[in-house]
Amino acid sequence: MNQLHKIAAGFIAFVVITSCNKYKGLEFNVDKPESVAVQEDIDAYPALKSYINRVAQPGFKLGVALGLQEYLDKGVKYRLANRNFDEIVLGYEMKHAAVVKADGSLDLVKVNSLLQTANAAGMQVYGHALMWHANQNAGYLKGLLTPLVVTSPAYANDLSLTGLKDKSFAGWNRAVAGAGISIADGQGMRTGNGAVKLISDGGAADLQLISPGITVNKAHKYEVVMYIRSEGAGEGRISFEGLNNNTPLVDWTRSGTPAATFTTGISWKEIRFTINDFAAGNFKLHFDLKNKTGVTYYIDVNNLYVYDTQGTPMINNLVANGDFESGSGWGGWGGGSSRGVTADGMGVGNKGKAFFVTNPAKTANYWEVQTSYDFAAPLENGATYELSFWVKGTAPGTIRPELQSTNYSSNGYGQVEVTTEWKLVSIATTATAADRTRLIFSYGEFAGTVYIDDVVLKNARATGGNTTVVEKTAAEKKYLLTEALDKWMSGMVGAGKSVVKAWDVVNEPMDDGNPSELKTGVGKPNMATDEFYWQDYLGKDYAVTAFKMARQYGNAGDLHFINDYNLEYNLDKCRGLIAYVNYIESKGAKVDGIGTQMHIDISSSKEKIAEMFKLLAATGKMIKVSELDMGVGVKTTVATAEHYKAQAEMYKYVIEKYFELIPAKQRYGITIWSPLDSPVSSFWRPGEPIGLWTEAYVRKTAYAAVAQALQANAK
Repeated sequence: MNQLHKIAAGFIAFVVITSCNKYKGLEFNVDKPESVAVQEDIDAYPALKSYINRVAQPGFKLGVALGLQEYLDKGVKYRLANRNFDEIVLGYEMKHAAVVKADGSLDLVKVNSLLQTANAAGMQVYGHALMWHANQNAGYLKGLLTPLVVTSPAYANDLSLTGLKDKSFAGWNRAVAGAGISIADGQGMRTGNGAVKLISDGGAADLQLISPGITVNKAHKYEVVMYIRSEGAGEGRISFEGLNNNTPLVDWTRSGTPAATFTTGISWKEIRFTINDFAAGNFKLHFDLKNKTGVTYYIDVNNLYVYDTQGTPMINNLVANGDFESGSGWGGWGGGSSRGVTADGMGVGNKGKAFFVTNPAKTANYWEVQTSYDFAAPLENGATYELSFWVKGTAPGTIRPELQSTNYSSNGYGQVEVTTEWKLVSIATTATAADRTRLIFSYGEFAGTVYIDDVVLKNARATGGNTTVVEKTAAEKKYLLTEALDKWMSGMVGAGKSVVKAWDVVNEPMDDGNPSELKTGVGKPNMATDEFYWQDYLGKDYAVTAFKMARQYGNAGDLHFINDYNLEYNLDKCRGLIAYVNYIESKGAKVDGIGTQMHIDISSSKEKIAEMFKLLAATGKMIKVSELDMGVGVKTTVATAEHYKAQAEMYKYVIEKYFELIPAKQRYGITIWSPLDSPVSSFWRPGEPIGLWTEAYVRKTAYAAVAQALQANAK
């Protein structure tokens, strides 16, 4: 037997012998890694809201912020919120920009769905935020304030205005004069313009002014143009004498919906419509205005027209369809750019359509990105051509219009500076050759999207078609924005009425540099496209109005908060906010509570945090920690156990001081603004470990600290 066989035989014998014995495990223990044990301890904590003693703290709410769709999807965040929190607040989707459309109407479909879903889950919803300077549909709001642009028709006026201009009313019939119908100098739309002034006396009959007879071609269409305003809320119509139907329904303002009457208010309103239902070869206009006590009407004299739309124009705009309502007729090229006609409601003043060009990035030469409009015939050599158009961009920049020939020689209009708000450009250049066949706009110096509207190119010798820009007064702006605010507040607060019982009515009012003053956008460069400062137009009482409206449209028992940030960092700002609350209430509005956001980190001053709570407690108002999150001074990728320990201690400190320094009857609650650490892609504190959970939904040390603080204090 060789050696290998001996070894094999011995091994087999050992196996046989040992296999007859009963198995006995090895006796040794392995300690669980400390990190695993710690995590198991944290994971063993019950849900956060279970630590609140509902008998001792019946009104206290532990809240969390999240996105609307995150809750509607009923995924992990939905379950996390329902399990751990009493109340949710949406970071964005209940704000003005998310809900208000270009025409000012409210799209509340998703908000209503969220409210229904939360209500079914027994989850309360906190309304955030009704009035703010950010996250506003600033385009719509600014559109309300843009000047009224009046372009006189390029046709002869078939309505005789002589009796109005010389104040004799020759040919005009003041059929029902009320308290008087006269010509008021300087009350028209521009300096020096007169207006027909019609004063109501509250009588039973409508005020009525009848025009002279107007000769017409029965086969043609005629357009009627009038500009009217009123002191007080008015109403009226134009009826006729000489039509087959003298009181038709009319689309007075080209809204798409015919109506029996139109309304009037503090701002000039354009009334413009066509008629062709003539019974004979002439007709008259009857200006019928509701005789409402306290209402006075004004009709601009210089811009009152009736003209034959199929007549011979006094001026021919060389750019057909310059308002882009039925397409563009423009070509273009270069730089990966795109162009086209916008949706309705995106034109100047949020009316109609506009033409847009999007240039992804600036090019080496301004002419590398262009749009082109071809004329029906070459321009006249030596003639001066006036170009006017409205323009705005998504950012400030420069564009260049020019008159060009097919061999690229041109007569330029120079650089046109573009801002983020609509502005009217009126410029001129002279054609120095007989081969100028197209209008070119160059966009190579602009990165972003440029919008243009109401493009008019005409020979300077032509008459008619003149443009008047009617600026809105400060009083008009205040009136129009108050109307817009009322529409927003009634719609949003009304929609949330059945579920939302507490609102941030006014958010972040105080200025950081001047903490006793309100923020302002006046003189601020490069404002964001969704930035709009209501207070710049409504004044210091803007919050008074907002709180009164919220009270009007909500539930009687709703709680209304004012909310701001850095109150723990800048105690003067905290004092300024408290003083503003006192001012609001001195004007007859009620503020129930103050929210302090507290976007802090582990190095924040504990002494200032405590002092802030003392100042807020002294107001006697409900106090809410409205947006609590906590940075550690570094990004998630380099955060250490020591960072997380310090974070947990600071979370615990804030909660402890809230319960210690805010009396029980004043404690609304605490909202965790970022339950999870912030992803690198987030707009909010990107890549920072600010939450109670990691991005993978693993509880952090901070979770345990919050639970402990609630257990020790919310009792």
